[in-house]
Amino acid sequence: MVAQLENLDKEKEALRVNLEGMGTRVDRVEREMDYLETQNGAQPCVDVDDKLVEQQVMQVKEKNKAKYEKLSDCRHMMSSIKAMKILKRVGGSKGTWTKDINGLLGKVYIFNGTNEETIHEFASVQDFSISQGTSLAKPWNLPSSWKGTGHVVYNSHAYYVKEAEEVMVVKYDLRNGTVVDSAVFPVQDHVPVYGLNPETVIDLAVDEEGLWAIFATRQNERRISLAKMDARTLDIEQMWDTTCPQENAEAAFIICGTLYVVYNTKQPGRSHVQCVYDVNDMVTNEDAPLVYFPKRYGANSSLKYNPLEQLLYAWDDGYQILYKLVLKKKLEI
Repeated sequence: MVAQLENLDKEKEALRVNLEGMGTRVDRVEREMDYLETQNGAQPCVDVDDKLVEQQVMQVKEKNKAKYEKLSDCRHMMSSIKAMKILKRVGGSKGTWTKDINGLLGKVYIFNGTNEETIHEFASVQDFSISQGTSLAKPWNLPSSWKGTGHVVYNSHAYYVKEAEEVMVVKYDLRNGTVVDSAVFPVQDHVPVYGLNPETVIDLAVDEEGLWAIFATRQNERRISLAKMDARTLDIEQMWDTTCPQENAEAAFIICGTLYVVYNTKQPGRSHVQCVYDVNDMVTNEDAPLVYFPKRYGANSSLKYNPLEQLLYAWDDGYQILYKLVLKKKLEI
């Protein structure tokens, strides 16, 4: 009887895990069906309750207007750039390099180009610095090519953007080389998020709060939008329309829930943070300091913030650069 009871407990636990997995898959199917319905519209033979549709739209709008519930106690904002370090030049004029954010091993990842499918993994920044090209790297061959330069590595998973019939976010496990999940990004009429980097339609970012998506649509009058994502399920938790224009924008990054957009200046070799947007309404453009990046080679194709190191990993015309940031407390408004 004891042995049978133990077996029943094991079967009960297995059934619970299967049910949880089934619930996640059902939620994903429902979300993608909702998105497809917005793409195709209702068929003429189906009666649609206009009041119900209007109510659903209002619910979405109210959710987006709701105050963002912070996941951390981070209350810092960018103050200045303390120092910069040019490591080396690897790859083409556009790409992304980043550390595994929240990873314990300090691995570095190179995404060379805007439409490739091989990630190069280095054991450390030092290994990357001394390597002849990618000779010391471990290659990871993705099942599909990425689009643009908006990728991140977070907790041993690569999150990248795939563009085919729809724009999708893909979650790839860098421990066993498998696709863990993928999801259609539920936004219509994508346009390039940065005017000076037209290959990037979604720029993924990580800060103290987790995973974000920076994007733009035709409906938002050529201004940048922001979405908080669940890194585990790739669900969209909340969206914001910012006041930051796409025109002359190079790249952006997020610190403690504040978006910083970097624009090209009229001065050769210089760019600066010109527009900020804080989801907690604690920072405005008037509060944020005007931060200039030091003289550079060309234009930033990507800027990836590491909250553990307070470093920006920049890809500038094929050069891999580190910027050490100085942070300060946000002011209560």
